[in-house]
Amino acid sequence: MSNSRVLSASRDNGPQATSFVKDFLALIKIGIVNSNLVTTFTGLWLAYQFTGRHFLQDLDTMFYALVGAMFIIAGSGAMNNYIDQDIDPVMLRTKSRPTVTGRFSPRFVMTVALLLLFVGEILLFMASFAAGVWGLAGIISYVVLYSMWSKRKYVSNTIVGSISGAIPPLIGWAAVDPSLGVEPLALFCIMFAWQPPHFYALAMKRTKEYRKAGIPMLPVVKGFDRTKKSMLFWVVLLCPLPFLLTKLGLGFIILATVLNLGWLMLALKGFKAKDDLKWANRMFIYSLNYMTILFVSMIIFSVLS
Repeated sequence: MSNSRVLSASRDNGPQATSFVKDFLALIKIGIVNSNLVTTFTGLWLAYQFTGRHFLQDLDTMFYALVGAMFIIAGSGAMNNYIDQDIDPVMLRTKSRPTVTGRFSPRFVMTVALLLLFVGEILLFMASFAAGVWGLAGIISYVVLYSMWSKRKYVSNTIVGSISGAIPPLIGWAAVDPSLGVEPLALFCIMFAWQPPHFYALAMKRTKEYRKAGIPMLPVVKGFDRTKKSMLFWVVLLCPLPFLLTKLGLGFIILATVLNLGWLMLALKGFKAKDDLKWANRMFIYSLNYMTILFVSMIIFSVLS
């Protein structure tokens, strides 16, 4: 084959390869995978810091825990795409998923999801028995309790879904220290309380789409005013939780309190907002920055404390 034909073939296959990778990353919900890996690593890291173990002596455990968590989160995301094939075409946010466009067949999606979940669980059990058990709890709570049961039936679906989103830091912690004390419980509670205002803000932005798809999200069923009150409740509940992590030092408590007060003020402004969707977008962006800053700061202050 001539060089020109080789280059031509490369150009022809390039976009297809790129498209496949893009579709695969969408299938496993790579954004959710990345954000949950941050919280998994935080739990893992804090466990090392608070138990006095050094991660360099436990690189295999770290590998099993992080890769295992990545696999089960990716597998759960793929399973969610499989379950939601019928409603995803209705929503603008999900209509380009490969399960909707036909790029991936349902059989392929199911195979990928089960393979990721199976391998991920093996790796987590290699990290520790407790990590494997928490991994199973995360899978069941997201795939069964949320995706298959509550999402389409109950307005409390977001609360149910928050259980699975709060489990990754427990997986990380349990890989190092199976006994769960105050600190890992605090990580779970922070992640649990963070999710409702985060996802309610997104639901407000996508209310018409959720209504069309028949998903009983809080803004769809109860309206914006009720949703704002619920968001305020969860932000208020979040405020005292960082004080459970006093081992991270005064600097962390101050930073977390500032972040919480900033979110609280923004939540209160929602009751006087002239543009609810613009306010909801600000709440959504703040929640993303909040989670990233808070969990990264936990890692930093654990080293400094």
